Amino acid sequence: MDSVFRYLKPYYGQMVFGLIIKIAGTFADLGLPWVLAYILDDVIPFGKVSYILIWGGIMVLLAVAARVLNIIANRMASKVARDSVQTIRHDTFERITNLSGAQVDKFTVPSLISRMTTDTYNVHQVIGMMQRLGVRAPIILVGGIVLTATLDPILTLILIAILPLLGLLVYLISKRGIPMYTKVQASVDKMVQTIRENISGIRVIKALSKTEYEKQRFRHVNDELIGNEIKAASVMALSSPIMNLLLNTGLAIVVIVGAFRVNSGVTLPGSIVAFLSYFTMILNAMMMVTRLFINYSKASASAKRLKEVLDASEELIVTPVEVSKEQDQKYLAFDDVSFSYENDEEKLSLKNISFQLKKGESLGIIGATGSGKTTLIQLLMRFYDATEGQVIIEGKDIRSIPLRKLREKFGVAFQNDIIFADTIFENISFGRNLSMEQVIEASQDACAYDFIMGKENDFSHEAAIKGGNLSGGQKQRLYISRALANHPKFLILDDSSSALDYKTDSMLRQAIHKNYQDTTIIMIAQRISSIMQSDHILVLEDGEMLGYGTHEELLERCDVYHEIYESQMGSME
Repeated sequence: MDSVFRYLKPYYGQMVFGLIIKIAGTFADLGLPWVLAYILDDVIPFGKVSYILIWGGIMVLLAVAARVLNIIANRMASKVARDSVQTIRHDTFERITNLSGAQVDKFTVPSLISRMTTDTYNVHQVIGMMQRLGVRAPIILVGGIVLTATLDPILTLILIAILPLLGLLVYLISKRGIPMYTKVQASVDKMVQTIRENISGIRVIKALSKTEYEKQRFRHVNDELIGNEIKAASVMALSSPIMNLLLNTGLAIVVIVGAFRVNSGVTLPGSIVAFLSYFTMILNAMMMVTRLFINYSKASASAKRLKEVLDASEELIVTPVEVSKEQDQKYLAFDDVSFSYENDEEKLSLKNISFQLKKGESLGIIGATGSGKTTLIQLLMRFYDATEGQVIIEGKDIRSIPLRKLREKFGVAFQNDIIFADTIFENISFGRNLSMEQVIEASQDACAYDFIMGKENDFSHEAAIKGGNLSGGQKQRLYISRALANHPKFLILDDSSSALDYKTDSMLRQAIHKNYQDTTIIMIAQRISSIMQSDHILVLEDGEMLGYGTHEELLERCDVYHEIYESQMGSME
């Protein structure tokens, strides 16, 4: 929880003020039984109604003060919890956005989602409870014991004898319970992953009539989560009945011993009534401790998971890397680059990739699924760092360029891109403060303008989440419009025209060639017709370069490229 407590430092002033108010309200609560005992034992026997009314009025004032002060303190505690967790959530989100691709793979997307939601909620709950119950319960425990000691020291010994047993119980259960809640959160991650997969693939699931299969898969994950929750809750639930047993046993002993003491004249009846009230308050305080302890166990597991994200090292740091004089002249180049997702030289996804492009040139990349095409793009934009070799942009190793400055040079339409639940204009502008003229120009170049104008409210038309109200080709044209909108130095089209018909694909390539002559283009495609006009073509298979050159050169020298050409375009004979 140390990582959470540091977020409370800016609120120490509010917390201290709230603590003072909470203490005052709790003391007002503690004063009620004492005043009641005084009225029963001293005021009533005196026989004056005016004294009874005065002390009764004091009890009313104490009750009102206790309620008002506790409400104010609780509101302040809620505000501190809200504001501090807002900062935790913001910092966690910011850290997630700066994680490298390898770190995201390690944490997994479902786990990051549950850390941002469930874990921050658990922390929010315990911060508020610590300020409310964490202050009130100890004061009632200590104050109750002190005040009962003034009423009857002998009866107080019964209460003191029970407290060590309660402390031992809390320690033993917490030692076993906290690891169990860590398991529960891991099961939540699994469930989030399953739900996310099912929602994303709902159309495929229905189309293949696999609804029942997915229900069974979800039931298995859900049962695992329920099982872990039951185990954790069962352990934590032991605390409440055992505490009740110990305290109620003590209460019964107090009643029995108190009756004998009253009968013998050693103790007054009012003191016994007050003692029972204090005992009940102490019982409730122990229940508060139990609740706090259960929530603290959950929050400790959640705080540990949040700390893992917040303390994750910055992997993609800016590192000054010298380049040779020859590389200093290169505009874009891969120099003997190899890469492994697992940092294992025997499991390389890319092997010894070398090529270079001049400003305004175009590169087409083609190869079978899993050949490393998208991996190459991820290295170029530094989502991952190359295992070996160098990636050069404008004469600099990309590791020496700040990430934001590096990525501002690119316009990208990924293979699996996203449409946000916003207007078409905002989906293209994407927070870059682009003018309507720039957005219209990009949509025209991407062959998207006509279908946009056919929509109700044209550029103000609201797109559904993930573009649910758009066709595949319309979504791809919006992806490309977004990539073109800020006239990038480097344009990357990662299989982003696969849903376009041949005519639209051709018109798109012509518009880009005409209007973006200074832009260096990298196009990944499955269709040779999409890349055959590129200045250079790279053929990949199993992460290795099988060919590099122009369309004509590859037809002569690369058998794989020749086979692809014949299968798609027909025999050359």
